[in-house]
Amino acid sequence: MAAQARAEVLAVIPARGGSKSIPRKNILPFAGHPLLAYSIAAALQSDLVTRTIVSTDDEEIAAVARRYGAEVPFLRPAGHAQDATPDLPVFVHALEWLAEQEGYRPELVVQLRPTTPVRPPGCVDDGIRRLLDRPEADSLRAVVPSGQNPHKMWWIEPDEIMTPLLGVEGLAEPYNAPRQELPPTYWQTGHLDITRPTTVLEKGSMTGGKVLSLVLDPRYTVDIDTQNDWEKAEWLLRYGGLPVVAPEQRAYSLPEKIDLVVFDFDGVFTDNRVWVDQNGVEQVAASRGDGMGISLLQQAGYQAVVLSTETNPVVTARCRKMGLPVYQGVAEKGEVLSTLLTERGIPGAHVVYVGNDVNDLPCFPLVGCAVAVADAHPEALARADLVLLSKGGYGAVRELCDLIISSDKEK
Repeated sequence: MAAQARAEVLAVIPARGGSKSIPRKNILPFAGHPLLAYSIAAALQSDLVTRTIVSTDDEEIAAVARRYGAEVPFLRPAGHAQDATPDLPVFVHALEWLAEQEGYRPELVVQLRPTTPVRPPGCVDDGIRRLLDRPEADSLRAVVPSGQNPHKMWWIEPDEIMTPLLGVEGLAEPYNAPRQELPPTYWQTGHLDITRPTTVLEKGSMTGGKVLSLVLDPRYTVDIDTQNDWEKAEWLLRYGGLPVVAPEQRAYSLPEKIDLVVFDFDGVFTDNRVWVDQNGVEQVAASRGDGMGISLLQQAGYQAVVLSTETNPVVTARCRKMGLPVYQGVAEKGEVLSTLLTERGIPGAHVVYVGNDVNDLPCFPLVGCAVAVADAHPEALARADLVLLSKGGYGAVRELCDLIISSDKEK
């Protein structure tokens, strides 16, 4: 018996550049990776998704998407990337462009919104299988049990008289009934929407008339719209104890032997900001906890140095106080690091390097463990062996020092 042909399933991640609530949120670091990367990972780690694209109007978002493994075959027209743009024209554009330019016509199209990054493993494939098995259905949406039952909700009329929002057949006053007697209701989330292209292109709808459900654990409910939402979601991902789909990162392990720890300065010891007075005198903010971390690292017998692009008395003063040798005015960090290791006779495999931006990237392949602070540039986050939980200037150095010292104690 011939094997059944595999369905062509397209995943589309919509990620416009003009977010107002959290500017540039789609590429801001979220628990060590750009927010966008979690939806890309959900598609790439699926067994049934056959192609993953990002629909964006923004070149920087497109570059980040490609680094994390998605295709960006086109840039979305500006008219389809406004604050009030609904999903339908975005998906019509994507499907028509792919059909006209490539002759590509998928059987299903999966929407994975970047603002819902906390997804249970397997949910994408579960949804795809359900819709493939139900040819009479137009689409599928992920839902969770609603936190508040709408049968206990009201309209308020202009004269301030209230009217029940919903009725229940056979129940005279559902708003007075015990919760257990009310029909269960569900809230649509942004975890997963799956639609047949015919529903989008022929029926002019993202759902159609028959919508299947995929009920998810409500603990995964996340929709990032505000900074408060962001912080709660990041905490849930890091500490919530839930198995989630996340971008694949090389399993980090510090070198068995560490002969040298090399730090960038701006954006690692500082939060990357600088205050300049009318005389051109610069000031930066640094963490005292980082200074203690360096002291403990040195007491434990580790050598450390700073490589800084800037030539600045602020850097000199701070490094002098911490007892750190500093190399300033370093235009090509990779070349200087390579020379430094040769002069000291230190194998690169025995070195840890900590950075935050693209000028640190030449150093990453030269060392045994490349480290990025939590708020590093997306490309640094993508290429690092280890992404710290702390931001630059807010304890990132102390966090790494503690990791090195504790790993040494465990040997």
